Amino acid sequence: MKQVCIVSQHFPPEKSGNASRIYDTAVHLAKLGIDVTVLAPHPTFPNGSFPRTWKRADVQEVDGVRVVHLWTWQPRSGNPGFVSRMAYYLTFPIHAAFWLFFARNRFDAIITSSPPLFTGIPGYVLKRTTQVTWILDIRDLWIDASISLGFLREGSLYERMSRRFEQMCLSRADLVGVTTEELGRRISSRYTVTAPMTLMPNGVNTDVFRPADGGKERRIIYAGNVGHAQDLDKVALAVKSMNGTYNLKFLIVGDGDTREYLEQLVQSESLTGSVIFTGILPREEIPRLISESLIGVAPLKQLENLKYAAPTKAYEYMACGIPFIGCGSGEIAHLADRSGAGVIAENTPEAIAAALASLLDDPGRMEEMGRRGREYVAEHYDRRSVALKLKQYIERMAWTGA
Repeated sequence: MKQVCIVSQHFPPEKSGNASRIYDTAVHLAKLGIDVTVLAPHPTFPNGSFPRTWKRADVQEVDGVRVVHLWTWQPRSGNPGFVSRMAYYLTFPIHAAFWLFFARNRFDAIITSSPPLFTGIPGYVLKRTTQVTWILDIRDLWIDASISLGFLREGSLYERMSRRFEQMCLSRADLVGVTTEELGRRISSRYTVTAPMTLMPNGVNTDVFRPADGGKERRIIYAGNVGHAQDLDKVALAVKSMNGTYNLKFLIVGDGDTREYLEQLVQSESLTGSVIFTGILPREEIPRLISESLIGVAPLKQLENLKYAAPTKAYEYMACGIPFIGCGSGEIAHLADRSGAGVIAENTPEAIAAALASLLDDPGRMEEMGRRGREYVAEHYDRRSVALKLKQYIERMAWTGA
């Protein structure tokens, strides 16, 4: 049995979308006959929600996968400053690079999942020192998104250094995986990419995320990272404008950097009875909450550098048989159109309210959209199928040298 190591900044018991994706990928690969090791930090995200530990490493067996949690800097604050955030992002991949260097002859392939960008460090180090196959898994344009959201200044030394490092990784990797075709085009237009590039979508576990038999609640739902890329405040204000007629609740499942701001907005707008924050919940509870909701929302901000994004939450809504309302353009609009399961609204409370009302007034349409969405993700985005495709690449590249 050949061995593969996956390096990821997030892994359960963290509840982020990427944590669940890496878990599903690793477990499916293991079931397909590959010996999988995952390197991840001690549980840290959302920052400040887990107790700090100074333990160097902790090894566990999780559903057939060897998981090695390594020490990294663990911010105390839910919205850490730049220095603390960078320490978190950098100490883990450097620690992982040292760990892998001493285990460098054990693995036939290494998969590094970005963002953050720096998870490429151990892949780059191993590629320079061994013959290991390196699959560079890129989930978004981390640098561009950081600039758009105001975390990074365009043209700064930090941006130039980050782009140079990304080019170094792209020049060394044996395969580059991207979540969407648009993401692949944008990477190819900015960087020199010599390795083959393949589509490795976020996908969804359709065995876990599926329609439930219970009844519906009078609510819409957002399930995901409560972060800067989402116009959740616009959705909350849309719900406020509708509640004279529709008596609608807005359930926000998750946590993140902007939760405190949203809670203050909800308080100031007298929305405490309409907008409900659950915080981080056990992963197994999420499908039921989605299935019991009427509509899912994926309100990406209207930014040029987010047009490549197809949020995992949209796949989860579709797998649970409910329609979604998205904001933004690019891949999320293509997903809504191709699947027939979504509606795209402008990033204003008025437009979001109008889109919600158009669905709520037509239950038959909502039911049909939910059915189409379930069929679409089961055919195109089931994580078992994505893992099988990845296994075939690993076999061809790492085992036969093709």
